[in-house]
Amino acid sequence: MNLEQLFSQYKEESIRGRYITLDSIEPLLQKLNTNNQLQIIGKSVLGKSIYSYQIGEGKTKIFLWSQMHGNESTTTKALFDFLNVLHSGSELAQKLLSTFTFCSIPMLNPDGATLYTRENANKVDLNRDSQALTQPESRILRATFEVFKPDYCFNLHDQRTIFGVSDTGKPATLSFLAPSYNEEREINVSRLKAINLIASINEELQEYLPNQIGRFDDSFNINCIGDTFQYLGVPTLLFEAGHFANDYEREETRKYVFMALISSFRALSENVIVSNGINKYLNIPQNKVVFYDFMYKNIKINYDGIEIITNFASQYKEELIENRICFNAYVSQIGNLENYFGHFEYDAKGALYTDDFGNIPKLNQKTDFSLDNNIKFVNGMIKI
Repeated sequence: MNLEQLFSQYKEESIRGRYITLDSIEPLLQKLNTNNQLQIIGKSVLGKSIYSYQIGEGKTKIFLWSQMHGNESTTTKALFDFLNVLHSGSELAQKLLSTFTFCSIPMLNPDGATLYTRENANKVDLNRDSQALTQPESRILRATFEVFKPDYCFNLHDQRTIFGVSDTGKPATLSFLAPSYNEEREINVSRLKAINLIASINEELQEYLPNQIGRFDDSFNINCIGDTFQYLGVPTLLFEAGHFANDYEREETRKYVFMALISSFRALSENVIVSNGINKYLNIPQNKVVFYDFMYKNIKINYDGIEIITNFASQYKEELIENRICFNAYVSQIGNLENYFGHFEYDAKGALYTDDFGNIPKLNQKTDFSLDNNIKFVNGMIKI
């Protein structure tokens, strides 16, 4: 099966980019509601509807949820691409629907999605609320879990552009984790199922995304929902959608999340999961914070009358302005950048730095500057 071709065929073209809100997906949910698969399972802090979508008649129950963090929308897009496959009437769709029952919550945190924030409207991180259950969204997720009684859980997230695949200089476009179920990070039967499935996904996706798949840190935190569900004995997989070169809208990354979902369910349905895949799982390189969005090397600055050569880095802040996500670059590090990488790198070769405020870059300043070789940078990029 060609996963690239499958994605092109079933990509949901009506949603794209980073700013995905409840208004974006409600028409899609209504369109997919061909046989009462859609339910309103509760309301957010601000009274927005939280939906579940259940489809399939198979014995194995799969529970998926996305946008627990409102500004993590890539997996929501991929989930709708996958739902299009299930509605295609294809041989693959028939196989999946007869093998599985899927219950998904495409947007757990609609208030956070509108505000483009990690937290909900009460400024609570829902992924630290799995024990206290102080928020309505957390209680809805837990209640759905208890009623549905899943065999596997898929916890779908985005991760920042700072993550690379160990020290390889490759961005972690996808990262996976079989969360720990105790402080000792031991491997029991349910965690092993998640580990084996991730090993299978990784083996298939290396063909499409070589050396750009990482393994997320498995420190145990019972307040995190994945750790809680693993602790409760349900194999749980964490998906983290990360950066692909020049893909800040995460449309390429969306494709790889889709591929990972298809790969997961094909492996389960065909029973071709890696057995005893612990070593294969542990051989997936760990995520590491090694990237900046921009890195500028060998910049000459005039510091108190002395000319020195230095480096600096900038990071995008994703800012919601007039219902649009704007990527604004700010200086985030000055000096030694050894062992770090930039998604965009520029070697100034000793050119002299100036900006509208002075002769040296300052932390948290917009990345607008000039070099004395007549090159100007605006919002981090070379102005053509």
